[in-house]
Amino acid sequence: MTQSQSKIPFHDLTFYDDLPKLRDVEARLKTFLKATRERAQRIAIEAGRMADEDRVYSYDIVNDADMRRIKIRSVRYLERLHSSTGMYHLAEENRVRLTPIKGGLPVARIATELEADEIAVALHAEMPWMAPATEAVWHGLRASAREGLPGLRFSPLVLVGSPGIGKSFWARRLAHYLSVPTTMIDATGEPATFAIVGSQRGWSSATPGKLMQTVLKERHGGPLVIVDEVEKSGDIHSSRGTRHSLTDALLPLLERMTAATWECPFFQIKCDMSWVNWVMTANSRRGLPEPVQSRCLVLDLADLTTDQLRHFAQTEGARRCLPDPAIAALMDVLDCLAIKNSGLSLRTVSRTLDRAQTLVCKPILN
Repeated sequence: MTQSQSKIPFHDLTFYDDLPKLRDVEARLKTFLKATRERAQRIAIEAGRMADEDRVYSYDIVNDADMRRIKIRSVRYLERLHSSTGMYHLAEENRVRLTPIKGGLPVARIATELEADEIAVALHAEMPWMAPATEAVWHGLRASAREGLPGLRFSPLVLVGSPGIGKSFWARRLAHYLSVPTTMIDATGEPATFAIVGSQRGWSSATPGKLMQTVLKERHGGPLVIVDEVEKSGDIHSSRGTRHSLTDALLPLLERMTAATWECPFFQIKCDMSWVNWVMTANSRRGLPEPVQSRCLVLDLADLTTDQLRHFAQTEGARRCLPDPAIAALMDVLDCLAIKNSGLSLRTVSRTLDRAQTLVCKPILN
């Protein structure tokens, strides 16, 4: 739904393509030396300090010894330029991988407060039981428009609630309305610390984190990062006894000031990650690190009612363009499951919708 974009610098690197070539530096120094000596000769002749027949012609005024000195000086100059690019430590392969961020990256922005209102209304219409989360984002979007920020921002969120109430689904729908890319991280199924920020070169499995991978792949400086079940992430200990925790990885990224100069462990370059937005989910507050809670807006969400599930099924069914008979049949199934007290959840309804959509699109056999 968000249509406006602006570009942020994102980095302070100088790409090698923007640096002069050795032959160009040599040619520039040769031209300068030649012009300097010719001018000095002309002044000396005019002042009577040199006879005209002693003039050295232009094709001989810069000799081979001069060219050797020019080459040495050109190489030293380029070495200093290369060392100041911020990419001198990278192999050519990794410099190529960073090409998408050359010239800066776009971020989505909210042009007017009315646009923020429209996004909040659309999101609330789909999932009204997520009103506390929608309201928190709504205030952040309105503030972004009111302050004329180049991108959109809202406070990092931790959505606490029972499994199956649609926390992750709500985050994906939010990304849809904001028109920003997303990256999903399961804090229980993978080393979340390395999944988010990556690992330093030198490890056998060194790789950029999903955050940096998303930025490079999508060529976007403000993705939405969704971290599922953040309270269940454990610490990782290396063979040398070093501890790596999700909290250590998250804290610099959750603070806007430190995120603006965040250093990627893999590429070892500084990037502006201050326009990245965060939605984390948890089944309970137990296990949530205090430093994370102090930097996020933690929202306790209620369990879903049968009516809310029916509302979601009708809204989502209409969004998927299911015919009315299919939606009516789906309502009957939900009523039967509710009577049997079968532990209805948003996941159950989503699977039922998937099945209904498959049956509707299934070709009729003769």
